[in-house]
Amino acid sequence: MGEEHGDGDVIDVEAHRERILSATPTLPSESVSLHDALGRALAAPVATRWPVPLFDNSAMDGYAVRAQDAVAGASLRVVADIPAGSDADPPLAPGESARIMTGAPVPSDADAIVPLEATDLGTQVREHAPERVTVLAAPTPGAHVRRRGGDAPEGTEVVAPGADLDARALSTIASAGYDRVEAHRPARVAILSTGSELIAPSATPRRGQIPESNSVLLSAAVREAGAHVPSVLTIPDDPDALRAALGTIDADVLILSGGASVGAFDVVKAVLSADGIRFDSVAMQPGKPQGFGTRADGALVFCLPGNPVSVAVSFEMFVRPALRRLAGFSVIDRRRLTLPARQSWTTPPGRTQVLPVVIDGGGVRPSAAGGSGSHLVASLARAEAFAVIPADVERVEEGDHVTVMMLS
Repeated sequence: MGEEHGDGDVIDVEAHRERILSATPTLPSESVSLHDALGRALAAPVATRWPVPLFDNSAMDGYAVRAQDAVAGASLRVVADIPAGSDADPPLAPGESARIMTGAPVPSDADAIVPLEATDLGTQVREHAPERVTVLAAPTPGAHVRRRGGDAPEGTEVVAPGADLDARALSTIASAGYDRVEAHRPARVAILSTGSELIAPSATPRRGQIPESNSVLLSAAVREAGAHVPSVLTIPDDPDALRAALGTIDADVLILSGGASVGAFDVVKAVLSADGIRFDSVAMQPGKPQGFGTRADGALVFCLPGNPVSVAVSFEMFVRPALRRLAGFSVIDRRRLTLPARQSWTTPPGRTQVLPVVIDGGGVRPSAAGGSGSHLVASLARAEAFAVIPADVERVEEGDHVTVMMLS
């Protein structure tokens, strides 16, 4: 399908993006177990139910002491043995100590921990505590004691709404005293690849046929963005077949690839324009023909070009931010860096260039030797980022600093 065609006025990238995001709501939230919340966005703030840590505890295996008694060379009587999980709080008189394990509660009379390595026992851990221990290096008051509430006092917000519920966030929530969390529902995304030239990747193509790869790319990209893919379809260039397929889909988002330009057989535009989906020429290379709108059932509809590099670029520039907004994430965009170009390349006049690049010696160079064509599929596998070159830049010279959108 034609990559470079469109109709009507040409709009810039930011205008198209803003139109999409202004029409993108946030999906409702639901209570889910921490084990089922991975990859979702937090919907409500999480505050600690109690102080973290809950009590003064030892950061080392060693001996709980009164720092004033534990001078170098002091021999201290060992009066107790405190493992992790113990609720013991043995009193310590002058000249006394308690053997203690990491994470165990520090006795109220102790104000420091002497690590095993700083005693005459070295790193030796006996089954039973010794009768006495000799201090080789004096601790300072508070040494190796994790204080109650030192990480977060009771009632402290530890994870904010919109946070990505990754392994670290979920661990923090569990430590704050919860096994369930309020999280936004992930988007359900239907993917439709259109084109009578498309065949299964494993099939043998006849003249004019190509392996269908867009649905593979989009399905994986959608899942990486935190959404679900309940439906993947390949539709020929047949208006009736497309209408029939659209009528079966129940999803929050529809992503169609191919058929969005002005070719004689570009049925996506022909069918969906009648349903109120707007098609624009966006000042971007690749990815000029773009369609977007909202179905009567509220589903967002994205109509992307058919060439794989155009699909990948369009997804990153427009679809992924919308999926992240739908899912309630506070950060919807990829990380961007400024890096020097390691070689020169040409740019399209008056259009934002989004170019697959690789990181090379702290700079970037195009991932494809053949330039920036939307058909250069092999460049996608090598790409580590997209260089985003403004429309008013006529050419990138070696050494120029460029904005780079990282892909991981």
